[in-house]
Amino acid sequence: MRYAQFKRLPVLDYQGREAINTICSNLSFAGHSIKKVVLTSCNQNDGKSFLSMQIAQNLAARGKTVVLVDCDLRKSHIVSHYGMTTTGDIVGTVHYLAGYNTLDDVLFSTDVPNFYIIPAGRDIASPIPLLDSPEFAHLLDQLASMFDLVLVDAPPIGMVIDAAVIARNCDGTVLVLKYMSTHRRELTDAKRQMEQAGCRVLGCVLNEVTFDTISAKKYYNRSYYSHYGRYYQHHDQSSSKKRPNKAKNEGK
Repeated sequence: MRYAQFKRLPVLDYQGREAINTICSNLSFAGHSIKKVVLTSCNQNDGKSFLSMQIAQNLAARGKTVVLVDCDLRKSHIVSHYGMTTTGDIVGTVHYLAGYNTLDDVLFSTDVPNFYIIPAGRDIASPIPLLDSPEFAHLLDQLASMFDLVLVDAPPIGMVIDAAVIARNCDGTVLVLKYMSTHRRELTDAKRQMEQAGCRVLGCVLNEVTFDTISAKKYYNRSYYSHYGRYYQHHDQSSSKKRPNKAKNEGK
């Protein structure tokens, strides 16, 4: 097994950490039979890869051994976006499924304890023959016997069929939706495709929701949704502007 480091892991604010904690707790309640979970979205830039990384880190911090398998084989961003570095060439899912490398070659332990990753390796135009192969099913089964949880980062189901093919070999699906961007029909179609693949939809995550838009009360009460705000900064300015008005009302 090889070793990798991430140079650009984002640091969440308090709201972001609490939201990811809720997501991971709900995922833990899904049951011991849920070992292989695929994350997908309706469209590009909905935040599925960000969520995959955050879930993996959060559960790893709780003592769970987690492996993230990058199966966005058409257009992966994890290695470049998070600054993953290692000695030698980075090989991954594509190389293993094509028979060029062994599992030990493509499986990386990381500088985050208990967190392991198999990167995509390289982008290819037609990944379906690899993802629909017995080798892919065997890979996920083998990883499920080695780790507490296998997370699979899949391409958007609303754009290509890859996620549905991947889902055939997984126990559950998490759909990532972008607030004020994903349409109801897109979500309905995504849910239908994943269920037709025989993969249970565990729930949805509504991404890029600020606490100025959705209240903390609603965040905590809706167990089937997990909301988290933008993770690079707090939204303190808008909340601080509301406090004087609130004080005036109370005075009256």
